[in-house]
Amino acid sequence: MGAVIENNTINGKPNQDVFSATLLELADKDRNIVVVTSDSRGSGKLVAYGQQLPGQIVEIGIAEQNLVGVAAGLASAGKKTFAVSPACFLTARALEQIKNDVCYSDNPVRLIGISAGVSYGALGSTHHSLHDFAVLRAINNITIVAPADNFETTEAVKLAVKLDKPLYLRFGKKAMPLLTDDEHNGFEFGKGRVIKKGNDITIIATGETVYPALQGAEKLAQQGINATVVSMHTIKPLDKELILQLAKDTGAILTVEEHSVNGGLGEACASLLLQNNYNKPFKIMGIPDEYTVTGSQTEIFDHYGLSADGIAQAVLNLLQT
Repeated sequence: MGAVIENNTINGKPNQDVFSATLLELADKDRNIVVVTSDSRGSGKLVAYGQQLPGQIVEIGIAEQNLVGVAAGLASAGKKTFAVSPACFLTARALEQIKNDVCYSDNPVRLIGISAGVSYGALGSTHHSLHDFAVLRAINNITIVAPADNFETTEAVKLAVKLDKPLYLRFGKKAMPLLTDDEHNGFEFGKGRVIKKGNDITIIATGETVYPALQGAEKLAQQGINATVVSMHTIKPLDKELILQLAKDTGAILTVEEHSVNGGLGEACASLLLQNNYNKPFKIMGIPDEYTVTGSQTEIFDHYGLSADGIAQAVLNLLQT
């Protein structure tokens, strides 16, 4: 069974911190890497980057549409551009520019949505990004990735530099543990990571919900229920082969995401399974279609059952259907 790696030098850091550190290391060796920010050096952990590489960062100010437009222009000129902004604003205010300037124009901008999901917590619904998977899934020509841990973040940034296509990377603010995977197959866009194997049910999670999903699975194991836990870091393109294989191998599927239950990972999985004649129990866990409660990320997770206890209980309920 996969487990949390203990005593690792980067264990427990927020993915945003790992993103900025990895990007700085890569950009120091590649002068074509350019960061564009919308007054988000501090929240994006890019202060050190700006100090060490002042010629490779552009500050747009609080103007997200301009952020994406400038990033697209730089990308069209051959720069390896990272457009960094809070996910809630990047994927709402600048959606038209993402659609037209980046995706439809095939400019390889790396769109970095920071403080995603409910990371901003008490700032409330205006600062939550619970729509980003849904709106971006509906746009052609973009890869959507939400790393679960520090390892996935490091590898995603390395791959992002090499990817010559539009990309959206989503990061939260909470310190995340490192997770091993059973197959030790490394990291690849479009390929889910099996963190734990079991025969009774599959839990497919993404981003910062993967760790509570694993914790929930460990609680279930104490009751004799063995769950497979998957980090489905890539929302688009989805790892269809893995999902369909797990649908055959286990008795039910539960999806977990820090996103609206509408239009995200769960509905992507549901569409795939239904079109392939899946007839076992299935449930989507996420933020329901309501005005979201205000609180810290942990409080919001607890309220909506996206905690270890909540996920374990959802599995028990699903297996009884």
